[in-house]
Amino acid sequence: FTPPDHGFARQFLERELQPYRVESLDGQAEGLATGYFEPLVAASRLPRNGFRVPLYRPPVDLAQRRPYWTRQQLDTDPVARAALRGQEIAFVASPLDALVLQVQGSGRLRLTEPDGSERTVRLAFAGHNDQPYRSVGRWLIEQGELRLDGANWPAIREWGEQARPEQLNAMLWSNPRVVFFREEALADPAVGPRGAQGVPLTGGRSVAVDPQAVPYGSVLWLDTTEPLTAQPLQRLVMAQDTGSAITGAVRVDLFFGGGTAAEQWAGRMKQALRVFALWPK
Repeated sequence: FTPPDHGFARQFLERELQPYRVESLDGQAEGLATGYFEPLVAASRLPRNGFRVPLYRPPVDLAQRRPYWTRQQLDTDPVARAALRGQEIAFVASPLDALVLQVQGSGRLRLTEPDGSERTVRLAFAGHNDQPYRSVGRWLIEQGELRLDGANWPAIREWGEQARPEQLNAMLWSNPRVVFFREEALADPAVGPRGAQGVPLTGGRSVAVDPQAVPYGSVLWLDTTEPLTAQPLQRLVMAQDTGSAITGAVRVDLFFGGGTAAEQWAGRMKQALRVFALWPK
């Protein structure tokens, strides 16, 4: 069913749903809103000059070793590296490109095939190494490299591009979690990646939540602000995804879609939040 106009949809929601303020277990009504996006990264099917950083499918022994090798071990230990041999999907230009795909959990590759042809494919989340997620932004703050109010993705990328190799590795290895992917055909470029609920995400209208606090499919009203303008950002969204850093009831990650603008907005989104759940009357 598609409502004929916004007015009809608003009247329907007001008539059928009752808003309830979401609070934490200790009664806190204010939380945090962050953002994520679907990156688009240039890649090569085979390693070549300028494209040497691999993206991997899940290794065949992933379920047999819990937790699996850390990021540092997979980069440096010969036995750990051998477990990934043959699982390469494609190669990107920079460890920062691989990092953003892993942190966002999915993305698109503008892929150059061995015959020189190009096509765009989607990388979907296929698992991780069962290691804890650690924020590289938090690590940079602790090292005195970034200020608390400036530890956003654009600043992290800029720092990484200027860092010496040993500094970059130290930052990357501070997060032991590694994400593995599967390749999917991009049948409709307008359709977003599938979230944890199993449905495609919609830019500006899908959020990741902690499913132990907020069930998938919940209709939510966000009361927060925009990251670049500090103007009010108040809108209806759907709880359709989750993430390892999304814990607690008053905590959402707003999906901004794909493209450069989405990256800029999502990378800087770290705003105070109040959220309301809309339940049938």
